[in-house]
Amino acid sequence: MGRTIVIGDIHGGLKALTQLLQRVRIKHDDVFIFLGDYVDGWSESPQVISFLIALGEDYDCIFIRGNHDDLCHKWLLNNEKNEQWLFHGGQSTIAAYEEVSASEKELHIAFFERMKNYHIDDSNNLFVHSGFQNHHGPQHEYYATAFYWDRTLWEMAVAINPELTPDDPAYPRRLKHFEEIYIGHTPVTRIGETVPTKRATVWNIDTGAAFKGPISAIDIHTKQVWQSDAVWKLYPGENGRN
Repeated sequence: MGRTIVIGDIHGGLKALTQLLQRVRIKHDDVFIFLGDYVDGWSESPQVISFLIALGEDYDCIFIRGNHDDLCHKWLLNNEKNEQWLFHGGQSTIAAYEEVSASEKELHIAFFERMKNYHIDDSNNLFVHSGFQNHHGPQHEYYATAFYWDRTLWEMAVAINPELTPDDPAYPRRLKHFEEIYIGHTPVTRIGETVPTKRATVWNIDTGAAFKGPISAIDIHTKQVWQSDAVWKLYPGENGRN
């Protein structure tokens, strides 16, 4: 039985992604779950998408939708340019797509459309870009945007008293649905961490690749962690995301 490896936010850092996968020493019986935010930040967002499409043809991959992916998809599809998106990495993505053919853009649009909002495995682990808000679980979510914009799940996991157990009436209901929850979206650097970090039942794999951190991966069974170099070091002269 192969490994199940979860990979955090990438943000256009193809050099760091390929370096990370080399360090993981990927095998054909592995399952790879990518947590989203493949684009916006470093200069190779289209190249990341093309690389992931090719990877998915040879390996068992699950691609989760991130908020930046949703915004990029809307731009590719109908030229929708959200001002906040442009400020937070979208402009670099638009510039990078100037060198991409129309036919390749169509392949990318199809890839964005195939992304999943979340995935639940056979061991009742949840994989989602940011979280969910409905207390009954993600299957009952009213608005799909919660899956790739919500920060309250992580904030709740960070704030919870570590001595509180799931059988305590005060334990948050959202954290009781799954064995473990794997997310990205909110860099762990915000709480002073530099590696994938667990709080309550939630593992956060976003180690700030868009800014000064690396791209990270974790084996969900052994909890072995791999990291690329800090992405900014692989793109001298670039600023990444604001």
